[in-house]
Amino acid sequence: MSTTRRDLLKLGGLAAAGAMLPSFAAARAAMAKVPRADTPLNVLILGGTGFTGPFQVAYALARGHRVTTFNRGRRPIAEWGDRVEQLVGDRSTGDLRALQGRTWDVCIDNPTSLPSWVRDAGKVLAGKVGHYLFISTISVYADGSKPGLDEDAPLAPYKGRDAMAETRETLLADIENLYGPLKALSEAEAHKQFGKKVTIVRPGYIVGPRDETDRFTYWPLRVADGGEVLVPGDGQDPVQIIDGRDLAEWMIRLAENGTTGVFNACGPDYTLTTDAMLHGCHAVTGGPIRYTHVPADFLEKQQAQLPIWVPREGTPYSGYGAVSNARAIAAGLSFRPLATTVAELLAWFHGLPAERQAQVRAGISREKEAEILKAWKAKQG
Repeated sequence: MSTTRRDLLKLGGLAAAGAMLPSFAAARAAMAKVPRADTPLNVLILGGTGFTGPFQVAYALARGHRVTTFNRGRRPIAEWGDRVEQLVGDRSTGDLRALQGRTWDVCIDNPTSLPSWVRDAGKVLAGKVGHYLFISTISVYADGSKPGLDEDAPLAPYKGRDAMAETRETLLADIENLYGPLKALSEAEAHKQFGKKVTIVRPGYIVGPRDETDRFTYWPLRVADGGEVLVPGDGQDPVQIIDGRDLAEWMIRLAENGTTGVFNACGPDYTLTTDAMLHGCHAVTGGPIRYTHVPADFLEKQQAQLPIWVPREGTPYSGYGAVSNARAIAAGLSFRPLATTVAELLAWFHGLPAERQAQVRAGISREKEAEILKAWKAKQG
């Protein structure tokens, strides 16, 4: 079975979690060669301590910008020190007092999935920020079954009673029906509150160091283990992923350039198939390995939940592996090599506590994989 409906509806970061922040000293060293921006900006980042937020902060600082974060303060990052102003509040309760009476050149809204959160931010920040950038998701599209989805495709309609009454709890209770429509309404609310100076960024799967979902991580880890690897489908289904650092750094550049509009932030800039993804992982990990392709219908019967992979036809989500990113690339979105993402992701993962490494949060167990392969070979005779 391919990626689950729940998993697909989380595209773009609802499930993004922040655990161990890579050494800030190391991050600063990596950014040492980043050129300074011509004009320093005063940047407000709503969130900032989850998955992509720390990368936004690191790149913004390297470019010479002043950075303020706003979140619940549950994951304060001491390594930032006085280089980052860290404001505390709670959008779920409407506590935005720390933002009152302040102005910023740019606001980047990372964690929002509810239109009421955008509305409330607008009440405090409208007229106080020059440019508002909103992280949305490709799950906003009404029909994800066809490849080539572009930013002008129809959006998923909301069928509830009152979108502004929805909460994080009601969203999580019915995420399959609410996530995309509420993100779409959040985009509309952004334009209502902040006018023309709005940028909507719609990512698909965000991967790389700090990805606590393990959706992509499952594959480099599995390839590194070697042996016989179960490959879903015929290996030619398209896959789209974006390194969280590429997404974060591009958003800072959008802010610097004052770029507005709507963009699908999917990668890479070529057609990446399932086979190519796995061979790319193997180029990094090495070791003896062999691949066995198993058809989608057989995996469905075996209830095999394999992340990232989506069959290129026959499901309501088949188009999610081939979304058009032409507009984003034209606006400067670039991608580091797959090998770099894989190598640095594995280095980060192997730096986590042993008990965390033992609990890969996506994919199937080796025992389940062996059972499926045995059953498939028996079927083949």
